[in-house]
Amino acid sequence: MLTRAEAVAACSALPDVFEDYPFHDPNWTVMRHRSNKKTFALIFEREGRIWINLKARPEWVRFWQGTYTAAVPAYHMNKEHWFSVILDGTIPDEELARLIAESHALTASVPKRRKNTASDTGKFTKR
Repeated sequence: MLTRAEAVAACSALPDVFEDYPFHDPNWTVMRHRSNKKTFALIFEREGRIWINLKARPEWVRFWQGTYTAAVPAYHMNKEHWFSVILDGTIPDEELARLIAESHALTASVPKRRKNTASDTGKFTKR
């Protein structure tokens, strides 16, 4: 994966996704969840390469940055929970797809838990 089109296609292959350009700057493509509007990937050109910002758990951010030179501290994002991937061909496409899917999963809507009622717990009140 080397191009913006390939990165957008990889993101678009996931469910409940849309492409957005909220900064009115064609350099920044934001991939969001349709249901909650949360961002899970930001795709942009920097230093002559396409970069993609992705979310991960902090321990995985550190792991990926220690594993691949193309995984660097996030550009313009919280560096504990986000990291940037420079699309230079050094990270296999399957691994990139997995990183994108993980970011997508971390930003997905969490189903609301239903509050327990007396009938749910088997407890009834006397009148």
